[in-house]
Amino acid sequence: MPALIGHGSPVFPPPLQAEAEDAVRAITRFDADIASVELAPLAAVLLRTESASSSQIEGVTAGARALALAAIEKRSGRNAELVVANVTAMQRGIELADDISVGSILAVHDALLHGHEYAAPGRFRTEQVWIGSTAISPHAASFVPPHHDRVPAAMDDLIDFVRRTDLPVLVHVAIAHAQFETIHPFNDGNGRVGRTLVHAMLRHADVTRHLTVPVSAGLLADTSAYFDALTAYRAGDVEPIVRQFIAASFRAVDNGRILIEDLDRILQSWTDKLPSRRGSAARRLLPLLVNQPAVNVAYAVETTGVALSAAQRAVEQLEEAGILVRAGAARRNRVWTAPDVIDALDRFAERAGRRS
Repeated sequence: MPALIGHGSPVFPPPLQAEAEDAVRAITRFDADIASVELAPLAAVLLRTESASSSQIEGVTAGARALALAAIEKRSGRNAELVVANVTAMQRGIELADDISVGSILAVHDALLHGHEYAAPGRFRTEQVWIGSTAISPHAASFVPPHHDRVPAAMDDLIDFVRRTDLPVLVHVAIAHAQFETIHPFNDGNGRVGRTLVHAMLRHADVTRHLTVPVSAGLLADTSAYFDALTAYRAGDVEPIVRQFIAASFRAVDNGRILIEDLDRILQSWTDKLPSRRGSAARRLLPLLVNQPAVNVAYAVETTGVALSAAQRAVEQLEEAGILVRAGAARRNRVWTAPDVIDALDRFAERAGRRS
C-alpha cells in the first residue's frame, strides 16, 4: 500500500535541492539553445530518441534504421512498432500537459498499447500484478503493487500531488514518477507511461517548451541504480530517486548536444555535395531526412508539396549524391534510407547504453 502523498511535505537537504535546480537550469538552457538551431524539426528527433530509450529500459529495443522504416509503415519488427507507438503516446502526453489528469494518463496508455487487448489499453488493471518471480505466483517477487481495488484512489491522490506548485520541479517530477511506478496502475506499459508523465510535468512547469529532453536516455545509462532507487522509494527513502533524475538530466543534456552537433555536421556536408539548385525539391528534402531518415516517394510528395515526378527525381538525385541508399531490392514501393543520420542516432543510443 503506497503512502498517500497528495498533501505531504517531503524534506530534502539544501545541497540536494540546489543540485536539482542546477539540473533544471541545464534542461531549460538546452531546450532554448536547440530551439534556436536552424535544423530540421529537432523536437521530433529528440522525441523519437527519448521514446526509444524509455522502451529500452523495459527491454524493448529497436535500432534507428528499424524505427525509421516503421515510421513510414514498412514492417520492421514488433519492437520497432512498439517504440513507434511509444512515440505517439509520449506526444499525446506532452499535448495534454496543460491538464494532467487521470483521463490524460489513460489516454497515453491507450495510445501506447492500442490494439493489445491483454494490456487493457486506456483502462486501469482489474487484477493483481507483480514484478519478478513467475507468472504463476507473486511469491519471491521483487515487488507487488497494491491490490487493483486501491488503484483509482491512489491515482487520484497522485494527481493531487502532480498539480501542486509548491515543490522544486525536479524533486516534484521524481517523486511523482516513483509514486506512479509504485501504484503500477496498468497490466503493462507502466514504465513507459510513467516516463511520459515526467515529460508532461516538465512541459507543464515550463522547464521545456520546445523539445523532449532525453531523460530516459540518462536513466538508461545505469538501469540498476534507477531500479534500486525505485525500491528505496517504496521503502520510504526518497533521496535516491531524486539523485537519479538529477544525474539523468545532466547526462541527457550532454548526450543530446552531441547528437545535435552530429546532425548539424551531416546536414552541412549534404548541402555542400548536392549539386541541385537552391529551392529544388532535393534540397527541400534534405533537412527532413534528419527527422525521418527513411523515405519513399510518397513521403517526399507529402512533405515537400511537389509533384510526383519532381519527388521521384529528388530522391534519385539524393541517391546519386550518396545521401540516400535503397533499402532492399524491391522494384515497387521502394524505400531509401539516410545512413549518415541512422549512424548518428545509433551512436546516441550507444552513448546512452546500459552499463549494467
